[in-house]
Amino acid sequence: MLNIRTSLKTGVAAMLMALAAMSAVAPDAMAQSRDRGERRDNDRRDNDRGRRDNDRNDRGRFDGRGRPDWRGDRRWDGPSRAVFVRPRPSYYRYYAMPRDRYYQGVRVWRPYGRPYAGFGFYYRDNDAARFLGLTALSFIAINALNESQQRAHEQAMIEAANAQIGEPIIWNENGRSGRVTAVREGFTTDGRQCREFQQEVTIDGRPQEAYGTACLQPDGSWQVVNDNG
Repeated sequence: MLNIRTSLKTGVAAMLMALAAMSAVAPDAMAQSRDRGERRDNDRRDNDRGRRDNDRNDRGRFDGRGRPDWRGDRRWDGPSRAVFVRPRPSYYRYYAMPRDRYYQGVRVWRPYGRPYAGFGFYYRDNDAARFLGLTALSFIAINALNESQQRAHEQAMIEAANAQIGEPIIWNENGRSGRVTAVREGFTTDGRQCREFQQEVTIDGRPQEAYGTACLQPDGSWQVVNDNG
């Protein structure tokens, strides 16, 4: 009987000592497990961030045939910028120019609208040389605009060439309005920056849209490219 009691006391004591040891170790084990979990979460977040950065860097790259592989979105949550029509400079005199001509190696091609020297609010070719190539982006709705409206629309193109992707540049002049938005951006295989522009002109409450792509040349001028192939 004495031996049984002694064995019971010894067993209980051993269990109490084991529990005490476990309670002393448990916080450390829990802390280590928590640290491992946090490290896994951090690694997962870093990997996700790296993938997002890679996706962002890959957006808008052109494939080997020069066609844009656009993957950027076209949403813009920021405020729109307006284009205000400037007074006509005293030196400006309107005179018609050929619809298709070259100036300092830049093709000036206005398939629609009013052909004149300059572009946007630049009234002289020399001032507008960087943007004259964008004349090929005009679309048939431009025919319904007078000269000041057309210049306002072209000035919106100029500002969209430097605006954030998705930011609409809005103009409103003498009962006509429109907007130009750079909706996507990419690079050619030789590293030239290109942008796709969405144009909209509203006439008698009816909006008309067109898209076109232009790329920056080594001399800093814009050139319209055909990306439908």
